[in-house]
Amino acid sequence: MDSTQDHIQLPALNLPPYKPELYHQEGKVWVFDPVRKKQLVLTSEEWVRQHWINYLIHHLNYPRGLFALEKGLKYNQIQKRTDLVIWDTGGIPYLLIECKAPNVSLTQKTMAQACLYHQELKSPYLIITNGKRHVFMKYDFTSNLFNQEKDCPKSPS
Repeated sequence: MDSTQDHIQLPALNLPPYKPELYHQEGKVWVFDPVRKKQLVLTSEEWVRQHWINYLIHHLNYPRGLFALEKGLKYNQIQKRTDLVIWDTGGIPYLLIECKAPNVSLTQKTMAQACLYHQELKSPYLIITNGKRHVFMKYDFTSNLFNQEKDCPKSPS
């Protein structure tokens, strides 16, 4: 693999700057995922997810060991995959992040998709993001409603 850090132009995101390990192979750009410890094809959505991983670990001190990426779950007999789930130290889902590509608008449909995942995981926090815009939500288990928050939740540790 050839390092390609300087050869591609990726969109700036509304997250702290991040210089991932990028490589060019087989006509594709690959990124090293520090959580899964492997190379992944760099899609626009993956670019957003990797920024969030970096932000949570290096800026908000989330422990890397609490992350699960593309966790499989079933909803109405259909297999789905979450983008990013952070567990608390007791092994209970704490934060669900639904990532979209930077050019994808965050719509009611996006929120509905994330809520389906939330129904299965029951995490107290939910973030919907396209890397440029972020919606922070906290779930009120008493009223069964989400309330919008101003910031990302603190690390569960």
